[in-house]
Amino acid sequence: MTAEIICIGTELLLGDILNSNAQFLAQELANLGIPHYYQTVVGDNLSRIHEVIKIASQRAQIIIFTGGLGPTPDDLTTSAIASFFDTPLIEKQEIIEDIRNKFAERGREMTANNRKQALIPESADILPNLTGTAPGMIWQPIPNLTILTFPGVPSEMKQMWSDTAIPFLKSQGWGEEIIYSRMMRFRGIGESALAQKVNHLFDLQNPTVAPYASMGEVKLRVAAKAKNIQSAEKLILPVAKEIEAIAGEDYVGYDDDTLASVVGKMLLERGETLSVAESCTGGGLGSMLTEIAGSSNYFMGGIIAYSNQVKIEQLGVLEEFLTEYGAVSAIVARQMAKGVQKKFNTDWSISITGIAGPGGATETKPVGLVYLAIANPEKQVESYELRLGEKRGREAIRYLTSCYALDKLRRELIDNR
Repeated sequence: MTAEIICIGTELLLGDILNSNAQFLAQELANLGIPHYYQTVVGDNLSRIHEVIKIASQRAQIIIFTGGLGPTPDDLTTSAIASFFDTPLIEKQEIIEDIRNKFAERGREMTANNRKQALIPESADILPNLTGTAPGMIWQPIPNLTILTFPGVPSEMKQMWSDTAIPFLKSQGWGEEIIYSRMMRFRGIGESALAQKVNHLFDLQNPTVAPYASMGEVKLRVAAKAKNIQSAEKLILPVAKEIEAIAGEDYVGYDDDTLASVVGKMLLERGETLSVAESCTGGGLGSMLTEIAGSSNYFMGGIIAYSNQVKIEQLGVLEEFLTEYGAVSAIVARQMAKGVQKKFNTDWSISITGIAGPGGATETKPVGLVYLAIANPEKQVESYELRLGEKRGREAIRYLTSCYALDKLRRELIDNR
């Protein structure tokens, strides 16, 4: 038993609207244990909608549509589905009354084109919309195929899904199992290197292990199908523990864990504090740290030392070092770390100085060259050189630099137990 999601709307194809509905429905299907292997986005075109219905109806038992249920001529979803299955549309008086009442509540009169929203295929059931004027439908046009339609407005779609679709699917015997997953997060190792280490786990059937990569991070999704979350976790746990052991310090956390939250938890457990001095990241590192609720318990603050004068006056960087080595240098990064640690009287400090581009580079100091420094509670300072490459672009360099800085601190906290 598989499901397929079809999202209708030219605005989705043009990128004018983010398709958050597909993500929501995919997660909900997983919660119900209903496999789904395909998603399609199609514009407001009758023949192309027919094409995707033809394909989906041959490989799925549940087809979920979003979008195209409005009153305008380009809202074609209901009529396209009905015509594909050669079924007449009938006007539902109860839908008209519902739309009229909703208009009246807003002090307005229903317009003539809204009657279009009261048309659904003969023998289809109404999927009520409590807030909007566009109802959906639940229809089984042929044996072993169920169609559900929803408006494109996310809030309306989610309410209709929760109130009506989930109970219906469960009443049909779907949703007896769930697909539950844990997303494991790694830093400091590439996707191919991690995949090679855990290659023997990719053949597992339940749970399954699959790799994902994103900017500066590698993830492994460990998913299990079971009667409930507790049973799924029992299947996932031994595999996750094995992966943790294999990955060692490269393993950061799982699901909602971030570098900032993991570092924050470690500092909190140790009763230690942190300050930062930033140049090229312009406060990006401090922003990551303060995204975590309760971070004021360990993060004391920071200085954005963008100019050399601020580096000298606020962080105690020696002017002769700036002249001899330049602001983007290991020795300046170390002085920045010492200066902010002293100024805020913290156990740990991080400093960042670099060239994010697109300008400011020289032959010896290209865009993407960054120096980090970390000062520990013993006032020892370690510096690190990063060469992130100019092709990444300014924002990526700034983001990755902040991530690398937090990851270096995380590893020092692990080693400095």
